[in-house]
Amino acid sequence: MTDDLQPEEAPVEQDQAAGTPSPLLADLPEAPEEALPVVIELLAETKFALDARTEDLQRSAADFENFRKRAVRERDDLMLRSTQRLVEALLPVLDSFESALAHEANTPAEEALLGGMESTYQQLLDVLTREGLELVPGVGEPFDPNVHEAVTGGGEGELIVTTEMRRGYILGGRVIRPAMVGVAGDEPEED
Repeated sequence: MTDDLQPEEAPVEQDQAAGTPSPLLADLPEAPEEALPVVIELLAETKFALDARTEDLQRSAADFENFRKRAVRERDDLMLRSTQRLVEALLPVLDSFESALAHEANTPAEEALLGGMESTYQQLLDVLTREGLELVPGVGEPFDPNVHEAVTGGGEGELIVTTEMRRGYILGGRVIRPAMVGVAGDEPEED
């Protein structure tokens, strides 16, 4: 069997050894001065094809990178919207806790009950804070119509938040509920 393989391989080696030209070089003139322009033209065509292929690959790589970034943004946005829906559903629970905790305890049993409620409220708030929930600044802060909804007060000069009727919240840099506040004017000092 070894003898059968050798005759098949031998002619190929002889053809290569004999210097059979490749199809690209088969049309070359034998005179070097005539072959040089043809080789230069073939080289230029090959370089053009290589450059076009490189541009295609670079474009494909850029398209993939843009797709990857868009997919990450969409995933993050989806997670933020899901979190926002959950937080918005829990806002009335936070309001109820705040309303209950605003009452003063009159007996030791009420103090214990309010202490437990305060602890549970703080746990809930801590979990939501870890998810990105922020409180809108309240009493004593300058009025900001982007995060505050003034329902009482007014005045001249810079408006300052004087009371907070309902707490406001920010999630992921977006106001999910403005703080409902009362404001008063801060008269500019006269010299």
